[in-house]
Amino acid sequence: MSTYVVVGLQYGDEGKGKITDVLSAKSDYVVRFQGGDNAGHTVYVGDEKFVLHLLPSGVLQCKGKCIIANGVVVNPKAFMKEIAQLEEKGMKTDHVFISRRAHVIMPYHILLDTYREEDEDGTQIGTTKKGIGPCYEDKISRVGIRMVDLLNPEVLREKIEKNLKTKNSLFEKYFGKPTLDIDEIYNEFIEIGEKLKDRIVDTEVELNQAIHDGKNILFEGAQALMLDIDFGTYPFVTSSSPSTGGVCTGAGVPPTSLQNLIGVAKAYTTRVGHGPFPTELHDELGENIRKIGHEFGATTGRPRRTGWLDLVSLKHATMINGINNLVITKLDVLSGIPLLKIATHYRTEDGKIIDYFTSSTTKLYNYEPIYQELEGWTEDISHARTYDELPANAKKYIEFIEQYLGISVYLVSVGPERSQNIIRKELF
Repeated sequence: MSTYVVVGLQYGDEGKGKITDVLSAKSDYVVRFQGGDNAGHTVYVGDEKFVLHLLPSGVLQCKGKCIIANGVVVNPKAFMKEIAQLEEKGMKTDHVFISRRAHVIMPYHILLDTYREEDEDGTQIGTTKKGIGPCYEDKISRVGIRMVDLLNPEVLREKIEKNLKTKNSLFEKYFGKPTLDIDEIYNEFIEIGEKLKDRIVDTEVELNQAIHDGKNILFEGAQALMLDIDFGTYPFVTSSSPSTGGVCTGAGVPPTSLQNLIGVAKAYTTRVGHGPFPTELHDELGENIRKIGHEFGATTGRPRRTGWLDLVSLKHATMINGINNLVITKLDVLSGIPLLKIATHYRTEDGKIIDYFTSSTTKLYNYEPIYQELEGWTEDISHARTYDELPANAKKYIEFIEQYLGISVYLVSVGPERSQNIIRKELF
């Protein structure tokens, strides 16, 4: 068997979509295992830009099957919209399937997410207001609606009635908002189920058989480890586990089947939304990095916060994920900066120097990063295709990361195009 897992190691937006797209050309299966359409994976093919939110990024190149597995929460309307957009561009989509066990994002999930973010008395997380969190809440509370339920009219109606009894009360009495109509939602989602019935399958059965048969399987995560519900900067996190461990529960495969664990990180750090960010830049340099790197959310369009590379958090992320292959993206964005900084330690409030990531989000706000300074380079590296073509200082930057983390960088991305990669070893 040959299995590959691609996960983010920072706060999302590391370029996982591009890496998945590159690897998917040789994959028999590409599997999305968590998150929802709150993700934004941008893939460039020539002059054409594809922004995928729910579909696996491998959908553009994979000659086999693309699967949205059970760990994903699915907005079926968003799914059908993305399918239609690809088909309008002449792409085939008959190889895309959804797990029967995947939970469905319902209209009340989106409204609840929106109302919470707008509530002045609440805690604003900075969500995309796509209903992701509330859908996962219902999943854990055992009142969720699954894709298989869209094919069973009696079960679907019963579950909608049960959910609206609680949600409508909350909308009306707490938020002061209109209630939702049971019949309207039921009729809409029964029709959706009819349209999608041929795509709704038992994906875990097929995936485990494919592993047994030695197929090439690529598992694709959304978001990143620093947004993990357990190991990220809680509560400013997503509602699932975008880690290599999340593959097992999110796709129904055993941990013994996971081989090549690929972690993706930018050559600097960005973050969208609220939460601590120790190496954040609030000056002109941070703004320049944002402009040069086109750091605006693929899903929301929000400007991303930018900062220096943080190896303390990156070490935390590689440890939790067990990464054995590292990808560094957007190295080209740092060209022309005379002096580069990389955080290697934090100074705590009481003056202690640490090199590990804290579980206390409130304390992290007051931690001071301690930097190692490295000389930059002025050359345009976007045309480099071999490691030897990189300037000496760019190589020193990569090698400093490798030495600190104890992990080899197998691929360096030097631009957004599919071909703008320096591949130091072949994984397939």
